[in-house]
Amino acid sequence: MNELDQDHYPQSCPFCSIASAYPPNTSRSLLDCVPKDEDADPERIQPNAFVVLSTPDVVAFLDILPMTSGHLLVATRAHRKLIGDVEGAEAREIGFWLPLLARTVAKVTGVVDYNIVQNNGVRAAQVVPHVHFHIIPRPETMPEVKNKNWTMFGRGQRDGLDEEEAVKLAEDMRRVLRDEVGKLVDGDSKGRL
Repeated sequence: MNELDQDHYPQSCPFCSIASAYPPNTSRSLLDCVPKDEDADPERIQPNAFVVLSTPDVVAFLDILPMTSGHLLVATRAHRKLIGDVEGAEAREIGFWLPLLARTVAKVTGVVDYNIVQNNGVRAAQVVPHVHFHIIPRPETMPEVKNKNWTMFGRGQRDGLDEEEAVKLAEDMRRVLRDEVGKLVDGDSKGRL
């Protein structure tokens, strides 16, 4: 059997740990899905997590090994290994938040070009066996890389997340996301999930 046919994933899921450490507000208000800075303390979990969104079905946080500054992950709260495992309500919620988070990343980073990537299985470059989407800003000048294969599907050279930069980046993303959600809430008296 080819080694790629075997399940080479870690025993525990880091995304489930993040989801557990940052429970959603139970009000189901759209604005309450964006944690206040004091509720998004990155040190609640190790390694630190820089959470931008925490809803009943979705959590978004900065990638700890970003391809570029602002690289954001959008994951299901419940453990789902592959996109085909995602259920209706989760799929609707991810579909609702992805455009808002993409606009947020673009506004905060000042980069209007980005990839949204979702990998399924180890042969498709899925490293963490938990459904997640990458929102990867693509600045005009890309970092020098030794292997250019990563440009499409997320493989290749990455740098560790600078924690001081990440605190500010996550705060800025939460602020801008609140503004984006506020525009929706103003147009819809319900403002709920």
